[in-house]
Amino acid sequence: MVTTNILGDLTKAVVGDTAEVTVLMQAGTDPHSFGISARQAADIERSALVVHNGLGLEEGVARHVQAAASAGVPTLAVAERTDPITYTSDESAGQPDPHFWTDPARVRKAVEAISAEVIARVDGIDAETVRANTARYVSELDQLDRWMTDRFAAIPPERRQLVTDHHVFGYLAQRFGFTVIGAVIPSGTTLASPSASDLDDLATAIRTAGVHTIFADSAAPDRLSRVLAEHAGLQVQVAALHTESLTEPGGGAATYLEMARANTEAIARGLSGPTT
Repeated sequence: MVTTNILGDLTKAVVGDTAEVTVLMQAGTDPHSFGISARQAADIERSALVVHNGLGLEEGVARHVQAAASAGVPTLAVAERTDPITYTSDESAGQPDPHFWTDPARVRKAVEAISAEVIARVDGIDAETVRANTARYVSELDQLDRWMTDRFAAIPPERRQLVTDHHVFGYLAQRFGFTVIGAVIPSGTTLASPSASDLDDLATAIRTAGVHTIFADSAAPDRLSRVLAEHAGLQVQVAALHTESLTEPGGGAATYLEMARANTEAIARGLSGPTT
């Protein structure tokens, strides 16, 4: 049993057809606000292994995962195995950042952790097949990592400045040399709300830095980002990224690899235009 669809994609890549993988969150789901039914909660407690993100991401599912763990079900909090960082600003400062998947090197750690737990915890699993699947997928992640590094290297360092709808790209910023100027929602969760003073402060930061693109999640309305763009008094465009959920097939981010490539291209395009 897997909570988020991003982790679901990673787990399916590792497991293949050696075991059944059930993913709770469907395409386009916000993991911060997602809730589950009583039947899904019962299914969690009957699982051979529960793979969840942890570090506060799945706010509506966490207690059910804890209940399953208390009942003796093996659980894996993947983000805790990826050398997590903490938020450095705004109301989430000092708290662990759960959005590890924006750094492909940490996704490699996640895949290796999932693979090891599946082999150790799922009775009757074909361990050799899981290991082979893991090696093949890790190779794809390494290729992705090299491509992202090359693609971002084309962006001048002074333009590697990010403004997003909420704090979600800390890992990418650390790994690839970006600066996070701020977020429209000054928090690591979409359940928070910005105040007028928050928008004023961010608008000032945008003016100072000369930022000309704000990145908003493609699955969520970008009204707040557009309000900020107007509030900042600049010709700031809003570009869509796939930040916390995969899409349906054909939606541009149906797998983790597709999502990472789409986001990289969108960021590179958004930050390569003329300054305003």
